[in-house]
Amino acid sequence: MASEQERRDPQKRAELDAKAREGETVVPGGTGGKSLEAQEHLAEGRHKGGETRREQIGHEGYHEMGKKGGLSTKDKSGEERAAEEGIPIDESKYKTKSR
Repeated sequence: MASEQERRDPQKRAELDAKAREGETVVPGGTGGKSLEAQEHLAEGRHKGGETRREQIGHEGYHEMGKKGGLSTKDKSGEERAAEEGIPIDESKYKTKSR
């Protein structure tokens, strides 16, 4: 992954753009972007989306949601694993709070 400083250098940007066009992820959070610029936009949008969600549900809800997501595997959802292992998850903490 390229650092922000590396992405500022025009020569390095050209190299990174070529790698991105070959399908390599060169920007953290830019997975799926077909160019360096596309990966930068994806990463920025994903970051903003996470921040917005955290504001909507609060720190405690965001933490609880992450706990459930961290339990998920290819075979089972976080909810299934939590039930199997007896890990309590309070879903009411991450329902969108009304204003």
